Amino acid sequence: MNSITMNQNVKKTIHNEVFVSEGKTKLSDLWKKEDWLAVWIGFILIAVSVVSVLTGGFDFSAAKFDTWGNGISVFDQLSKIGFWAALVRTFLVLGILFTVGVKLRGESVNQYIPAYIGLFILSVFVRFISAQFTLNRYLEWAFWALIVGLVVSNTVGVPKWLKPAVQTEYYIKAGLVVMGFSVLFSNIVNFGLYGLGIAWIVTPIVIIFMWFFGTRVLKMDNKPLVITVATATSVCGTSAAIATGAASKAKKTDLSLAVSISIIFTVIMMVFEPIIIKATGMSELMGGALIGGTVDSTGAVTIAGTALGATAQTSAVLVKSIQNILIGFIAFAVAVFFTARVESDASGKAAENHVTAAEIWYRLPKFILGFFAASLAASFIFVPLAGAETVSQINTVLDQYKNWAFVLAFVSIGLDTNFKEIKEQFQGGKPLVLYVVGQLFNIVLTFAAVYILLSGKFFPLPHLV
Repeated sequence: MNSITMNQNVKKTIHNEVFVSEGKTKLSDLWKKEDWLAVWIGFILIAVSVVSVLTGGFDFSAAKFDTWGNGISVFDQLSKIGFWAALVRTFLVLGILFTVGVKLRGESVNQYIPAYIGLFILSVFVRFISAQFTLNRYLEWAFWALIVGLVVSNTVGVPKWLKPAVQTEYYIKAGLVVMGFSVLFSNIVNFGLYGLGIAWIVTPIVIIFMWFFGTRVLKMDNKPLVITVATATSVCGTSAAIATGAASKAKKTDLSLAVSISIIFTVIMMVFEPIIIKATGMSELMGGALIGGTVDSTGAVTIAGTALGATAQTSAVLVKSIQNILIGFIAFAVAVFFTARVESDASGKAAENHVTAAEIWYRLPKFILGFFAASLAASFIFVPLAGAETVSQINTVLDQYKNWAFVLAFVSIGLDTNFKEIKEQFQGGKPLVLYVVGQLFNIVLTFAAVYILLSGKFFPLPHLV
């Protein structure tokens, strides 16, 4: 869902031969789990920004590089004390929040701090070059972040000391919670039925299609691999693979292969899908929804949506967020299906499966709850009390913190993507054929749903502000 890389949970879990365990919710999850920590980090950034704007007592704005080149000197910006103050503030605020989260998760702070400094320097370089007039005309900063990370990873390699800061999902989740404050609930309400039509109808159809194509047409005997690839393709990549891998008792090699295929095609799709959408003249609303329904991970969806524009970004994230809610339910359905049908022994007695209904809550991405909570707060508390203009000023501050979190995430994606290592994990052609055919079917079906719901020819268009 949230990253196109194998996150730390995947890396730790696939050392076990069978990837399955029943999740149990604990009170300590609130301050030890990545999803909840991302929620608190996002809420803290929102709260401080609100106080800053409402009181006017202090400046909490993050650093932003203005466009330079084409006759505009970059030194004009670099010579301003206010810019450097904002850059130091950005470095310290995000550094402190993310480091505290790392500490609460039980990871080494001594290793994380120098790694964070290195990652932040790379992010500053990304923001600097992406602000150049000519470069900015062709690719957004999100793509330059990915490119810089990929260049490092696939040439000199990622130094060992930098790896502790390469935590894609951690940064992207926090950034998306912050982004929730800018997505007024009226957008969710206006887009709700459209999003349900795109995400909740198409997704199950694609999973069923890929299941029958993999087991009946390709004759794949490894059914946990089939269902893991199917859900990674149709829902949200890594996180969907994790949940379904647990539900279907997938082996470590199955999960690794499914995630690897997802990584490759997600990188390809998030780069080229916006280009193709622009070339066809599709509207931002339709293009964003298409991206949200077809690109595997939330982070990649945000990148691709950003490349099309603000409306496309909102549309893409809304569709993907609505789709993400399905993860727990799909995992539970897979567990029931595999227990009742796939894992039955010769006598017809269902094999025991330890995944229960409680997994729905356990596997539900908690940062999505933070995203919606931030949206509700902005929509029903701050807009009525402070006014839409004040909320807009708050979002001006938050927007740059969101962007910096995304840059850290996108650079991490590139650093964590080594094409040579991914290639070595392929086990033959059938899983690749399954993914390609399934993704093509997903694109066609999603486009049909997007065209029917968002072209304006059949239904009134939702108004996203």
